[in-house]
Amino acid sequence: MKQDRYKERLACRVRAMEQLTAAAWSMVIECLEAAAKAVPGQFVHILPAGSFTLRRPISICGIDKEAGTLRIVFEVRGKGTDALSQLHAGDTVDMLAPLGHGFTLLPENARVILIGGGIGTPPMLPLARHYGADAVVISGFRNADAVILQQDFAETGAKTILCTDDGSAGRAGLVTLPLEEEICAEKPAMICACGPLPMLKAAAALAQKHQIPCEVSLEERMGCGIGACLVCACRTLDEHGDEQYLHVCRNGPVFKAEEVVW
Repeated sequence: MKQDRYKERLACRVRAMEQLTAAAWSMVIECLEAAAKAVPGQFVHILPAGSFTLRRPISICGIDKEAGTLRIVFEVRGKGTDALSQLHAGDTVDMLAPLGHGFTLLPENARVILIGGGIGTPPMLPLARHYGADAVVISGFRNADAVILQQDFAETGAKTILCTDDGSAGRAGLVTLPLEEEICAEKPAMICACGPLPMLKAAAALAQKHQIPCEVSLEERMGCGIGACLVCACRTLDEHGDEQYLHVCRNGPVFKAEEVVW
């Protein structure tokens, strides 16, 4: 039986680990085959070492095809991600990658607005590297202590706008205000977003209001990561406007905003 080689288990070496905040970690993983195939918006499914049976889905934050590496950034939210944070350079990880469907990539001179909320910010970085100075990156966090990757975004040449809920860093308030300001200043060719569901819903509404194509990356709990266990079902609309259930791991995680039942 022919098997999709990119859905096979990969034993990959950790090249670098870095703690970004009290809860957030960056991991660079050597995986030549996965890096060659990966596109912005896809994710990896990692099995923490020890007595864990379920993998952890983590968005891809960096793709270096020449070096054959993928970068992931994750927050410690439980025992599994805590185990991942204990890894060191030279350790091996059990991984499925790359999985899912990524974002549509427009020509590099297309103006796009990229929106990331909290740990939904990392998957915006490969897009910012693709579009460079033609991108506007709007990042939202709870407070200054949670802010990540702002220097990385600045190095891409993109215009960066930082928002925090409490105003302790950047602008005070939600990402939707600078989003509408940027739309009114110059209508973008596309909006891409990843983060909490209320943020995605608000971004999708603004995109619809201004008739701008919008793609969103959804988060759901996953079991297998390849569409076999059917855990990560989400409500969407088909081409006829009829409601249907698709799966974030196999059909997403990136969907057209107008397809999602909010």
